[in-house]
Amino acid sequence: MKKPMKHAACAWTVLLMVGVAAVGCAQSGAKEAPDKVKLVQITTKFGDILIYPYEKTVKHRENFIKLAESGFYNGTTFHRIIKEFMIQGGDPNSKNDNPDDDGQGENGYTIPAEIVEGYYHKRGAVAAARLGDNVNPLRASSGCQFYIVQGKKFGEQELEMMEDQINQQALQSYMPTYMSRPENEWIQKVDWQTLQQTDLDSMMRLQQRLIGQVMEAYKADGNKEFSFSEQAKKDYIEIGGAAFLDNAYTVFGEVISGMDVVDKIAEQPKNNRDRPNENITMQVKVIQTTKKELESKYKFVAK
Repeated sequence: MKKPMKHAACAWTVLLMVGVAAVGCAQSGAKEAPDKVKLVQITTKFGDILIYPYEKTVKHRENFIKLAESGFYNGTTFHRIIKEFMIQGGDPNSKNDNPDDDGQGENGYTIPAEIVEGYYHKRGAVAAARLGDNVNPLRASSGCQFYIVQGKKFGEQELEMMEDQINQQALQSYMPTYMSRPENEWIQKVDWQTLQQTDLDSMMRLQQRLIGQVMEAYKADGNKEFSFSEQAKKDYIEIGGAAFLDNAYTVFGEVISGMDVVDKIAEQPKNNRDRPNENITMQVKVIQTTKKELESKYKFVAK
């Protein structure tokens, strides 16, 4: 049974009183044979990381393979590392001599979000970096930057709290869409600060009514309340991950070999911007295998 959303009122109070003012790719070539599988291998001075790009995140998979095959990633670095969280790379700016612009580069396009049920931020997940919801409400992914989850383990209560937070974030991200509709223009005309000072009870009643209306519209638009699957809960408790990012970033693959390399990279000395003190460059290529070999050699089933 799904849990009702909790503690929404506080989040919406901040949103209504502060946030209202703010409102106002390429195909990879010929199709592979059914049994053929393309893997992406990242080679670093610490060893190799082998990644399986998921089949259902088609746009991200094709883009990742295309960039790997073209040599785009060669010479880029893992420019952001946070132990027990993730390592991030793929920025073309990391090839230049200016370390201060690492993380700000792009390749000229974004990719529409492909947030697929069953793909989540467990340890070893590969996901696309992106700009925040305030400037990117549709959660489009960077055309090149990605991160690999190292993560940490979570308890059941922590996961329950994260479900609530993820649902609140989803509603807040939906708010500009709701307010942009002509019938909801009145929301921006309300002087919430004055109302709070002069008639707090009326303000609270109005907020509660509005919260209910937004939730109804959110669901009517085909959005579902988020909850972790039983398998995801099991993985987050037993092997860890970055559960708080679920339902917000596109997970498009996972590491099938080389998590020891990810762990080594995450532990390197870094500055106060989480940039490694020494460059951790990568060479990236595509390796073709079969689903049978994937299962026999890596104990992994294509999905």
